[in-house]
Amino acid sequence: MSTNQILVVEDETDIAELIKLHVSEICDEVTIANDGDEGLQLALSQEWNAIILDLRLPGKDGLEICRQIRGEKKYVPILMLTAKSTELDRVLGLELGADDYLTKPFSVMELVARVKALLRRFDAAGGYAAADSGELLKFENLSIAPEQRRVMLNGDEVELTAKEFDLLYFFASNPDKVFNRSQLLDQVWGYGHDGYEHTVNSHMNRLRSKIEKDSSESQFIKTVWGVGYQFVAKRLGV
Repeated sequence: MSTNQILVVEDETDIAELIKLHVSEICDEVTIANDGDEGLQLALSQEWNAIILDLRLPGKDGLEICRQIRGEKKYVPILMLTAKSTELDRVLGLELGADDYLTKPFSVMELVARVKALLRRFDAAGGYAAADSGELLKFENLSIAPEQRRVMLNGDEVELTAKEFDLLYFFASNPDKVFNRSQLLDQVWGYGHDGYEHTVNSHMNRLRSKIEKDSSESQFIKTVWGVGYQFVAKRLGV
């Protein structure tokens, strides 16, 4: 894409216009969709640098939109907007592949910071050209293909959300190094705000439940008590 384009799917007009006003300062073009059907159509009709997606929408809801976006081959960062009372929806959204979330009411400054972080990571990964690059990482019974964003464990594909994949790939690319939660927020999410360590914890718990056979004895990601986490598997072919 020649321009930095963001799609905002939000049915509350005042909130949508507020987001557009501030996000326009960091990107070239912001498009608003006011219902789920229009949002899904626009999301799939062209390439976006990021999508800001409300979960409660008329027409198709945000969870269905997220699911269908993630069913496409090309990856786009998704920031969910949720109400404080919808914790289950947030969990489902993350499981379906959303990269991050904010609860309403939110700070405009924090929203902009989150979007900046998504854009930085998207650009650093090569954007839509990333599918043509990336080195396969192979371990004894685990392989990670960044160009396809696929993970195979014991010959079976592991279904990971976008952020779970980012976490695993980051750890596997930095074996034996210990990272605390603040460092992971900075390196994987692209921001480091106090109080958001629970975001790391929830993603780590879900990731480990999918790749570890025995939670009491980690084969891949070890907890270093009082410090953080460490990838301990030995890479093949190096």
